Amino acid sequence: MGALFDGSLGTVGSILLVGALAVALGFEFVNGFHDTANAVATVIYTKTLRPTWAVLLSGACNFTGVFVGGIAVAMSIIRLLPPDMLVRSGNLGLAMVGALLLAAIIWNLGTWYLGLPASSSHTLIGAILGVGIANSWAEGHFGTGVNWTKAGEVGLSLLVSPMFGFGVAALALVTMRKFIKDERIFEPPHGDSPPPPWIRAFLVLTCSGVSFAHGSNDGQKGVGLIMLILVGIVPASYALNLEATPKDLERTYQAAIAVEKLLAPHGDCPAEDPKEGADPVCAARHHLQAIEASLGGQTAVANLSGEDRWHVRQHLILVDRALPKLLGDLGPEKAAQLGPLRKDLGALTDYAPLWVIVAVALSLGIGTTVGWKRIVVTVGEKIGRTHLTYAQGASAELVAMGTIGVSSFLGLPVSTTHVLSSGIAGTMVVDRSGLQVGTVRNIALAWVLTLPASMTLSGGLFLLFRALAPG
Repeated sequence: MGALFDGSLGTVGSILLVGALAVALGFEFVNGFHDTANAVATVIYTKTLRPTWAVLLSGACNFTGVFVGGIAVAMSIIRLLPPDMLVRSGNLGLAMVGALLLAAIIWNLGTWYLGLPASSSHTLIGAILGVGIANSWAEGHFGTGVNWTKAGEVGLSLLVSPMFGFGVAALALVTMRKFIKDERIFEPPHGDSPPPPWIRAFLVLTCSGVSFAHGSNDGQKGVGLIMLILVGIVPASYALNLEATPKDLERTYQAAIAVEKLLAPHGDCPAEDPKEGADPVCAARHHLQAIEASLGGQTAVANLSGEDRWHVRQHLILVDRALPKLLGDLGPEKAAQLGPLRKDLGALTDYAPLWVIVAVALSLGIGTTVGWKRIVVTVGEKIGRTHLTYAQGASAELVAMGTIGVSSFLGLPVSTTHVLSSGIAGTMVVDRSGLQVGTVRNIALAWVLTLPASMTLSGGLFLLFRALAPG
């Protein structure tokens, strides 16, 4: 962390960096209390745990989940942005990160104030898309400012996961009714009495699992945002992993050589740097050769100059974006070889320092203990016409825990809010408890509006910040 304050930024740069990091951690703090309700609503409304203990347990599990979740989701979030924004540093990067973070925080706070369980994931992804589209419009090539392939993957996961939550939670409840003979699990709580011990233990387990899965998925989004800030403002220290081992360096170097060999038979390329619009194979080979020239014979990233680290990162990002477009020309055998090699190429760029993970985990965990009540009331009381039963709460949380956990493993950002809320709705339909149409309508409206609202907010803020930024 000492690289943040090595004096190279100056007073103004240091203030900007601290401010940007504070806003990013603020997003995670808001995310914590905005999305915590999804995990604790069932245990609170089934009288399994008192609110204080439920929230503290959820906060601890969120904190732990950030550490175990890895960084696959963080890299998916970063790769939504266009490569021309990811390979530039300075004021454009600050405008980008500031706009998307402020837009996400504004929308999250608004929906929290109204008690609507809207999705922080949906909000953040909309904000990223808004920034990318606004930048492409300002650059004169509207619509090309987004990695639409990655956006499609993320959008599909956000669309399918609530439907999956609804259907599978309903199926889980039907299965419970068939195999569990203890009728007490299908009853709502009686007064302030806690549920039977075995039911209570199961509900505590699912609450912990949802919180852990939320930390492993949503925490990574905060990690990705902070890495965008650090790479944009302090590229010499964070463009590449300064703690990479000689083995990591060799891994990336050998991957660049191997990929270039795969591309070599597909046409002759000029010796000079490819111009804009050049053959994509030649452009990719140019980037690979530049990586080989910089990393050949190196044993430590620190041995490279700050400028060289930034250039290596640029080449790695650009070649990674180019390769999927070439798969159709390589044939199935070479395309299969490319997958592991792309992972090796990212060994120096796909990382996050420990202090970043700790800071995000603390922000998410502490945020979990604040402001949870508004959305808990909506999830616990206002989706169905009857009080949540033990089995309904357990079914919805079990499905949410599994869905989010698998999505984190696959590197797909999904919405804890959407999965759990739709799961509760599914169990209410199966039990013929009825749905409160007004609440469901408002949740659906928030779900529909989140993407265009966050895109509009972030795009407008980005254009404003871009116009005000010097240079």
